[in-house]
Amino acid sequence: MTRPITAGVDGSEESLAALAWAAREAVRRGTALRVLHAWRSEEREAPGAGERAEREARTRERLAAAVDTVVRHHRRLEVATDVVEGDHVAALLSAAVDAESLVLGSRGHGAVVGFLLGSVGQQVIAESPRPVVLVRAGDRPADEVAGHEIVVGQQGEPDDSAEVLRFAFEAAAVRGASVRAVRAWTLPPLFAYSPGSLKLLDDAGGLEPYEREALGAALAPLRADFPDVHVIEHVEMGSAGQVLLSVAARAQLMVVGRRARRTAVGARIGSVAHGVLHHAGCPVAVVPHT
Repeated sequence: MTRPITAGVDGSEESLAALAWAAREAVRRGTALRVLHAWRSEEREAPGAGERAEREARTRERLAAAVDTVVRHHRRLEVATDVVEGDHVAALLSAAVDAESLVLGSRGHGAVVGFLLGSVGQQVIAESPRPVVLVRAGDRPADEVAGHEIVVGQQGEPDDSAEVLRFAFEAAAVRGASVRAVRAWTLPPLFAYSPGSLKLLDDAGGLEPYEREALGAALAPLRADFPDVHVIEHVEMGSAGQVLLSVAARAQLMVVGRRARRTAVGARIGSVAHGVLHHAGCPVAVVPHT
């Protein structure tokens, strides 16, 4: 069974932009759209519950109007709407399990506050078992134009980024877009050199050729699976976050990875993904990988 694209909405401008983006993505991928709104019953029982109930009613009305707009624009799109009761993070993470991707809104170019504020949005990104796409309030269909690329970060060995690259290639294939695969590198500290690593660098002809070779090896299986997708290999010295952001202006979607495994301090987004989420103006997909 094909997984739906799931959009988390709360009636805000950014979440409605996320809904519109999710609808276009569902049409591109030929899958269904699920629209999710979560609320907590205890909010109604606290002081000021009447006012909260009115806000909830307005939110439902705005949600219904937004869904009606989606249906009018995409008449063949299958749309399901769920209003669920419970913890926001738990509701989103539960919905993500069965989703192709989870799409949320993100405010401005500051900290990720998204569909829900502060740590909640970040927790969803850090713990989701499926890709999470963050969409800005000002996102428009006109931003998805020919010539705008799918930019994806690649690092480590080929297996380390296989899932991230595949997401980017799939996104490019349904759009007819190019993939710009970015691999950033820095000079290693002297103590990192060893006879084995020095031999690898000598065989490759130096640091930058070695990095280009590593990127080419990671891309080879994706090139074979997606022969019609044009690929630009971008290898540049610098921090991964800075190099990715330097090409963000030409991106209609930025794709970065996040380690799926938990650490002693819990799930983390990672510094590269965190930096891109803070500063990229285009939608950003965070893809968990092993």
